Amino acid sequence: MGALWMLVAGFLFACMGVFVKLGAPYFSNIELVFYRSFIGLLLVFLIMHAQRIPLGTRHFRNHLWRGLSGTIALTLFFYCITRLPLATAITLNYTAPMFLTLLTILIYKDKFHLPLSFAIITGFCGVVLLLHPTLARDQLLTGLLGLISGFLAGIAYLNVKQLGILGEPDTRTVLYFSLIASVCSGTWIMFDQFHAITWHSSLILMGLACTATLAQIAMTRAYRVGKTQVVSSLAYSTIVFASLFGIALWKETLPPASWLGMAFIIASGVLSLSLSTKHPSPKES
Repeated sequence: MGALWMLVAGFLFACMGVFVKLGAPYFSNIELVFYRSFIGLLLVFLIMHAQRIPLGTRHFRNHLWRGLSGTIALTLFFYCITRLPLATAITLNYTAPMFLTLLTILIYKDKFHLPLSFAIITGFCGVVLLLHPTLARDQLLTGLLGLISGFLAGIAYLNVKQLGILGEPDTRTVLYFSLIASVCSGTWIMFDQFHAITWHSSLILMGLACTATLAQIAMTRAYRVGKTQVVSSLAYSTIVFASLFGIALWKETLPPASWLGMAFIIASGVLSLSLSTKHPSPKES
């Protein structure tokens, strides 16, 4: 069942990307981050209320770092989706496991070994292949911002991992991330242009928030009931779904080098997750 839930999450995350692209003509990427976060905040709050999970936490500093890194990563991610082919933007963001592996090695002082080094080098080769055609289209800066979003997402995932070790419920972690993202993006909007919401654009915003929130819930359930390695590998199904959506809805085509780069990044992520040292929580040790 865990594998099925991860496929559901992958499909919903790809749908989120579609709604971001659909919302680009009506809203800035900052506005999209705000509406996605604020509506998601309300949905998660209702879920926590129904499950009677307390809102209070003793680890607000950890939540703050997770929220700030995640908010910047999400903002850059949404910006890249509005400027690049959907599959390219999502693949660059999915370099996060590669960066997460590097960060975990640095923090826990794990040792590099040949297979893990090969996996990471493969990922960087994939990034070069994916960005090379972007350079020809004078969109290198956008591609690099997408890569930075993957790095910051890796930091956010590391913070999520640490919060899990501290015993924080998944819904509370999502709640505080949504809260911090809402406050940061909402403050930005106050000093920026604000676009009116129409009936049509409101449907896009609801679709964006609902798919993103449901995807997070499905992903959380997948990791809880499934085998971590299988679930982590199937997370890359988002790239497959995004590629199909890009081709079907916007006739997006990528050169062979880009597809090869995407394959390298997926292989690097799967290998990095399987080869990196596992650090169990106190409950598991």
